[in-house]
Amino acid sequence: MIVSLLAAKAATAFEQQRTGRTPKSVTVVLNDDTLVITLHGALSPAEQALARNPAGATQVQELHKRLFNNSAGALRQEIKRITGVEVREAKAKVETTTGT
Repeated sequence: MIVSLLAAKAATAFEQQRTGRTPKSVTVVLNDDTLVITLHGALSPAEQALARNPAGATQVQELHKRLFNNSAGALRQEIKRITGVEVREAKAKVETTTGT
């Protein structure tokens, strides 16, 4: 439970630093050697508007993937500090219809 709370706080801080916005909520699921962090309500109103059509949704998804890939090192280090386990893989997926 403490690991989940710390991971949620780390992910929230990461998103705030990366985009300037705080997600509405964060869900953390820890199962054996897998940690999944879901940020809810993370897209800006402009990104939500852009994502209403398929081309715009693709742009928003690609932007967030690039941002994540370029800055995920700090989050990976923080998750390692929290869990004591090296992060082997980190990916970002944006669900533009829900802003998750």
